[in-house]
Amino acid sequence: MRQCVYCGERSGLLARTCTDCKKLLARVEDLRGRVGYGEFLDGLEQTGVAKEKILAFLKADPDGTGSVQDQVTAEMTSTLMKVMGIAGRQTAQEVKRIRRTIDEDPK
Repeated sequence: MRQCVYCGERSGLLARTCTDCKKLLARVEDLRGRVGYGEFLDGLEQTGVAKEKILAFLKADPDGTGSVQDQVTAEMTSTLMKVMGIAGRQTAQEVKRIRRTIDEDPK
């Protein structure tokens, strides 16, 4: 049995992703770019997946491109910058770096 690349639970013989994380991925794609962060989290909760599993899913970085949370945050930040007329684009790696810096230096 393989383990889900998002939550670490069993995903089946050939699948990379378990059933719950597939639901979450589909919901992320549905909500991406259409709602604010609070509504995004509410949308994930509406899938019926346990809160602990949602948190594990958001922290997962299966492809090394930044966690799901970092990717969504980067997209929302880039959209906000564009709306405000600020040049630039936020990446998931930059969000990850900023988050780690903040986590390492609590004041």
